[in-house]
Amino acid sequence: MKKITYFLFALTILLTSCEGDQGPRGFDGNDGETAPAFEVTRSFNAPNYDANVVFGFDVYPDEVVLVYILWDTLDDGTKIWRQMPQTVIFEDGNDLVYNFDFTQFDVQLFLDGSNLEILDSVWTQNQIFRIIVIPTTNYNRVDYSDIEAVMSTYGIEEFQQR
Repeated sequence: MKKITYFLFALTILLTSCEGDQGPRGFDGNDGETAPAFEVTRSFNAPNYDANVVFGFDVYPDEVVLVYILWDTLDDGTKIWRQMPQTVIFEDGNDLVYNFDFTQFDVQLFLDGSNLEILDSVWTQNQIFRIIVIPTTNYNRVDYSDIEAVMSTYGIEEFQQR
């Protein structure tokens, strides 16, 4: 009996004293920080049909920018957001693409298409965008086409107006 007690005591000490390197911090959804997120309204005019949005903070090399466009508002007030780029093909065969690119300092929103000069102002004026900067760590953990899922994952409760 005495040998079993010593054995259990030694085993307990051995198991509780073993410790290795802690390792890298894991992904817990938003790593305790809220992703920078803001909303802008921009219009697109000839000749370039583009609009620049300056961040006002640096975007690091391990971060990516997501842009969503307000696509529709339902009768009950529900807003439909679509991740860019978004393409519209009109009945006459013309097309329109809402697109963007970004640097560490800004995001450039722009229109591309077969005949931008004939677009009705509903497609070019006062377009509302939501811009979110997220880390690329574990990038595939959420459906980025779903703005609600992105907001939940990265702790975004509201968008700052700019």
